[in-house]
Amino acid sequence: MLNSISYIELLVFSFAVFRLTRLLVYDQITSFIRKPFLEEIVETNAENVTETYVVIKGKGIRAFLGELLSCYWCTGVWCAAGLFLGGWLFPAVFEPVIMILAIAGMAGVIEAIVEKLVE
Repeated sequence: MLNSISYIELLVFSFAVFRLTRLLVYDQITSFIRKPFLEEIVETNAENVTETYVVIKGKGIRAFLGELLSCYWCTGVWCAAGLFLGGWLFPAVFEPVIMILAIAGMAGVIEAIVEKLVE
């Protein structure tokens, strides 16, 4: 099966997984998903720099999901699995979602590069 995937498809899929993972783990718009599992504590240190700490809530499955959502790498694996299986089983639904996430992911990478170049 992997023999049939092109480098372009792999690149598109990679950007989609990147964007979905960042959306779930970091973006404010999805904080409602993380809220039952994580508590974010914001503190200002002695150098007047704001730092955010994550505290996992609960036990059992709640703690497990909190651990998952606090780990970019862990969430990325599950996002990749979900998008891959969704794209395989329900391509009419998932292909547009994967493409939208990939475009947004690529735009985010371009924005970060431009921001670094302008500094």
